[in-house]
Amino acid sequence: MKEGQYGTFDVVVPVYKPDRKLKELLAMLERQRKRPEKIVLMVTVDGSEKSGEDWAFDCRIPTEVHYLQKEEFDHGGTRNRGIGFCESEVVVCMTQDAVPGDEYMTEELLRPFFGSFCGGEQGRAGDREILISYGRQLPREDCRFIERYTRSFNYPEESRLKTAEDIPGLGIKTFFASNVCAAYRRELFWKQGGFPERTIFNEDMIFAGRAVKAGYAIAYAAEARVVHSHNLSGAAQFHRNFDLAVSQAQFPDVFGGIRSEGEGIRLVKSTMAYLWKKGKFYLIPSLIWGSGCKYMGYLLGKRYQKLPGRIVRACSMNKRYWRKQ
Repeated sequence: MKEGQYGTFDVVVPVYKPDRKLKELLAMLERQRKRPEKIVLMVTVDGSEKSGEDWAFDCRIPTEVHYLQKEEFDHGGTRNRGIGFCESEVVVCMTQDAVPGDEYMTEELLRPFFGSFCGGEQGRAGDREILISYGRQLPREDCRFIERYTRSFNYPEESRLKTAEDIPGLGIKTFFASNVCAAYRRELFWKQGGFPERTIFNEDMIFAGRAVKAGYAIAYAAEARVVHSHNLSGAAQFHRNFDLAVSQAQFPDVFGGIRSEGEGIRLVKSTMAYLWKKGKFYLIPSLIWGSGCKYMGYLLGKRYQKLPGRIVRACSMNKRYWRKQ
């Protein structure tokens, strides 16, 4: 795509106790063929402790650092505050442990807004405007075998557009988008009310679901590659899926009537077939254990309102959220 065809964009990154991955992220943003106008770091601190300034000040892209106390952090609210510091046409949300896979990541992430994408016109999917574009997450070098396959399942090689017409076929996957690497048309973002405030988790899918139901389109830009993965224990998967289910239960306007279990079962079956094909039979017990932890967390999270408060706090990965309630 020719230079100048893209609009302006900024990058917003929530930061908490950063490690070298934040430095790698900032370095790779400098290397992009299409560089942001500025980077906004929303740094969560404990008391007077500060972190991340040195890497930010070394960055050759204009970088703003805004601080908030740990008790102020909110998955949706903190990102809304960060986007409030932006004036660009598009805002890219990333996490501090996500690193662009090459120098084309931002260019490809913005392509759905400013270029031809999946056969559609610039910035549109038929008669629907594209509000969100999200990238493909690739596994890190230390990523375990099963998680590598999960990444390829959730982030395939083919780009696509998603609209409300896809709900009967894709189900909840229609709303799938991730703030690990996602871009938003800023004016339309605020028109849709921004991310939900005071949410335990999953602010990206909640916003995406509402956007789809409001008549907008989501672009999955597979060529916008970002390196990001975690090797979670069974307990961590349980806690994460508990909070995921809580977020779905708290927003019935988005997730009501749309089941998630079917997508999880499809992933388990597909992963098991892949392990069998690759001769990794010894990993099947690990798959069953991890999947069972995910399912139990999800099952309890959907019914969190019926559980005692101490059980809810024990099941959640975000203890601080419940102390605010």
